[in-house]
Amino acid sequence: MRILVSGASGFVGAMLTPRLIADGHQVRALARDPERAYRALASQLLRDARGDTAAADTADVLELDVVRGDVLTGAGLPRALEGVEVAYYLIHSMERARRGEGRVRQEPLGDRERRAAEHFASAARAAGVRRIVYLGGLVPRDWPPTRHLASRRKVEEVMLAATPESLALRASIVIAARSRSFRLLVRLVERLPWLTLPPWRRFRTQPIDGRDLIAMLARAAETRLDQRVIDVAGPDVLSYEQMLEHIAESMLVRRPALRLRVPGTGLGARVAAAIVREDPELTVSLMEALRGDLLPSQPAEQTAALFGVQLHSFDAAVEHALREWEAVEPLAAR
Repeated sequence: MRILVSGASGFVGAMLTPRLIADGHQVRALARDPERAYRALASQLLRDARGDTAAADTADVLELDVVRGDVLTGAGLPRALEGVEVAYYLIHSMERARRGEGRVRQEPLGDRERRAAEHFASAARAAGVRRIVYLGGLVPRDWPPTRHLASRRKVEEVMLAATPESLALRASIVIAARSRSFRLLVRLVERLPWLTLPPWRRFRTQPIDGRDLIAMLARAAETRLDQRVIDVAGPDVLSYEQMLEHIAESMLVRRPALRLRVPGTGLGARVAAAIVREDPELTVSLMEALRGDLLPSQPAEQTAALFGVQLHSFDAAVEHALREWEAVEPLAAR
């Protein structure tokens, strides 16, 4: 099958591309910076060689056709989508636009993401793409979505409207070595002597192992489903406090908890960004979503069975991700 992976330099795209090649598909990638995409794919191949994931031939991956393109302007999309049957849309803009992007830097996140999605969907429709597979976020049941989650929902609607067979997978926190949300949690455990936990510590979610997510995404190219929107999750329901405790245990460190009664989300997100040396806009986007439980609409095992995937536990996911992380960068707390 002829497949396009957009966002190939991101951690999901870099994990998915070798998997699709190993499964025998003809894969093309879309990236604003092809060299960055090749570096991300080379790094992922090293991780795959050390791990237990499906291994793709190195020559096949590094000879991959990477098309330079930009969904914000539409540049390169006709060339990238030519002859493609299934296209993956794995592009998200959680932080500020980059320097040199002119008026884009002043454009609200929701407008920027919607415009990019419309460019991609329109080009895919014109190219005769049969299915778009979009990876979005779980939707809250009992509270209004944040601007970030609302933006993802709008992008999802655009992708589903593009072709009758398009699918949207929704996930919460992905546990993987390059997942920025997971890295944020690990860095907080590593660098803080005390875990300072605001009231959002009690809210629950179901993080998913990156290996399980990639397996489901890969099979989404061909799996025939009655549903067009599917919540994917791991088997364990955990509060954010429990996740941090489990990560600390896996890292073999003791971090006493300091439980606060005041939210302090805006200031806390910026302090966390400074501690972990991350973009403040990313941490604000992530912590704004900590308003309540974020859980899938159906049992995780039931959804995984649709794709024939056996789920890993949260602890197994954390151990695997930390091993991959330490293979390229030591963690001080370990």
